[in-house]
Amino acid sequence: MSAPTEAANVLVRPDSYLTLHYRITLDSGPAAGSVFTDTFDGRPGTLQMGSGQWAPGMEAALVGHAEGSRATLNLTPAEAYGDRNPELLQNVSRRMLAEHAGADATFEPGDLVEFTAPNGGRYSGVLKSWEGDAALFDFNHPLAGTALRVDVAILGVL
Repeated sequence: MSAPTEAANVLVRPDSYLTLHYRITLDSGPAAGSVFTDTFDGRPGTLQMGSGQWAPGMEAALVGHAEGSRATLNLTPAEAYGDRNPELLQNVSRRMLAEHAGADATFEPGDLVEFTAPNGGRYSGVLKSWEGDAALFDFNHPLAGTALRVDVAILGVL
């Protein structure tokens, strides 16, 4: 009978399917130090690398880490969800909102509103303010322009 051999470390690849715990903490901006999301006290999350669930730079920072490992990833805005793009602040008319949401729908600043793109896809924006007959929306990702600290525990790699 041969002695048991230690299993080779399974490493995260760009096409891996992961089970992991993660905590995303804002590392810059007015809310620096705030936890955005945390799975460590609950059920672990799953992540299909390359499917767009996380920003490409966040996924790239996981590649090469071993199953069973823990890591802290410090990411600049460019590595996370990118810098804020002022061109993604856009006005939407009340008429257009009524056509898509119904004439009796009401919206307040801070509301996240989902829109249908011409290609049938979905996108969303945060209502910032009303200016006459137009609503100013921010279509940037909520974490755009923010440095992040991501603590991960990689539980499984397939």
